Amino acid sequence: MLISMNIRSILGDLYNQSFDSSWCIFSGYLAIILLSMLYMNFLNQAFYRLIRIAYSQNRRLQSLKLYVMLPIIELIIVTPILLSVLIPVNAVIYLPHDHFCNTSSTNIPGVLWAAFVGYMCPLCCISFIYMYITRFIRQQGNIQILIIKQRQSRDLLIIKRILIIVNLLLILGIPGMVLTFMFIITGVEHPLLTRITYFPVSVSQMGLSVALLFSIPQLKNIVLNLLTTKTRTPVNQIVRGTVQMKTITRTQ
Repeated sequence: MLISMNIRSILGDLYNQSFDSSWCIFSGYLAIILLSMLYMNFLNQAFYRLIRIAYSQNRRLQSLKLYVMLPIIELIIVTPILLSVLIPVNAVIYLPHDHFCNTSSTNIPGVLWAAFVGYMCPLCCISFIYMYITRFIRQQGNIQILIIKQRQSRDLLIIKRILIIVNLLLILGIPGMVLTFMFIITGVEHPLLTRITYFPVSVSQMGLSVALLFSIPQLKNIVLNLLTTKTRTPVNQIVRGTVQMKTITRTQ
């Protein structure tokens, strides 16, 4: 979605094309919803670690079906919550200077509501989960056996990494936030406000997959196993081919 927006910006700058259409408006709302679901994904990971540590005896909350259905349920809930405010205030419009549709930076209610629902709520929930788990582990003391303690420490480390990633995303959005507050105070909009706001978002999305890969050991191990399997297969094929050639030579 972000790539499509950047392509439209480039084409609009080079050829002065207009992409104003109902599909453009729809894609603008869709981009906000998908970005919100990205942060909800971090919340789901933190919730899973909370269940593993504090409620490890509850197997229902650790079932695979729950975490497959959870994003769908969140999408059904988050979408009407976002649109209930964004649509009445006409938050998403075509930006003629940027050549794509998104929330206008001058529409303060729309910007604040999207930021609150899509970012602040997941961030606050992740922070609360982290503090709760930290307190829970400290209260356990030396009661838990060593294996359980090691697992809890790994899960807590993963939540720390998730929290760091989310805060880094917030830091990347600081330039856009500063320009938005300057507009609120002065009433003068910077001509590059929208592009400055969305450029760090685009950059962060490129590194987000790599960051998630290294922050979650399970995903990292899966990828490493796939890479090692692919590298071993050609070597095994070469060895087998060499053995077969030697066998044929000896029989002749």
